[in-house]
Amino acid sequence: MASPGRLTDAQRDLAKTILEDVRKQIADKAGGDAGLAWAMRRYVYIRLQHDERGNPMQRKMLKLKKMVAQNGKCALCGKDLPERGSELDRFDAVKGYTSENTKLVCHECHRAEQEKKAWA
Repeated sequence: MASPGRLTDAQRDLAKTILEDVRKQIADKAGGDAGLAWAMRRYVYIRLQHDERGNPMQRKMLKLKKMVAQNGKCALCGKDLPERGSELDRFDAVKGYTSENTKLVCHECHRAEQEKKAWA
């Protein structure tokens, strides 16, 4: 098994097959209607994001809970978090955005964490 976010060549080929199938199904179902194809792609894209990240309201509620639990402080540098723009950082990306798997951080600390993990 490849590490999270890193597919082997064989796994990437399987994922490409899935992507090709989805593209074909959208084209077939849209029947040449460019607007409908766009809307279908957008719908699928957003739902796949929700599968990984939860929906925006779930993340907003988690941020509020973390803000209270962390007394409004960045979990990394300890500075006051801004009212808007703080970010959830996952300890393990595969485990998603849960209370146990996240910390609330300022943008600067989040960027630094992402660079350390080679995600940025």
